[in-house]
Amino acid sequence: MTLSDSIEAEIHWHPFELNPAMKPEGQNLREHLAEKYGTSLEASISARQTIASLGEELGFEFNFTDEMRIYNTRKAHQLLLWSQSQDLQLDLEIAMFHAYFTDGKDVSDENVLLDIAESFGLDREICQAVLEDSSWEETVASTEQQWLEAGINAVPAIIIDRKHLISGAQNSDILVEALREITHQKSDID
Repeated sequence: MTLSDSIEAEIHWHPFELNPAMKPEGQNLREHLAEKYGTSLEASISARQTIASLGEELGFEFNFTDEMRIYNTRKAHQLLLWSQSQDLQLDLEIAMFHAYFTDGKDVSDENVLLDIAESFGLDREICQAVLEDSSWEETVASTEQQWLEAGINAVPAIIIDRKHLISGAQNSDILVEALREITHQKSDID
């Protein structure tokens, strides 16, 4: 029996910007990692190769380049938060990952975001209004603040049943075991 046969899950993405103060033009990814984490060129290359290899195993293509930039993702988070009400959040999230990591697109660019949204049948004008609406920006900021206050300070952070936290990039075996254990605990209570 696979995990998908034994556990029913509903996935919700929540806003969490790693670099909320990032300038609109972004920054070279390698330079950013060196400045923020002290990552050497060799460590950066090695990490990107590992990520690309893991992605390939899952059918996702990472195209890291030396010119790759990291961008401010506030607008992307606004659109993703709104898209939950349209039942398209997961689709848009994956499409944004693909646009950035595979196609090298600037996901802070409103036209890139609107093109992605439109490709899923969403009305471009409505999506433009979401991107321009300061209340969506405020909701993203307040949601991020709630997670910071709850002790989340890095991603990925997987929260199950609003009480179990799996933090950091984990091997799939660890995730499967944690999900099985949580499910088992829950079935003992029910």
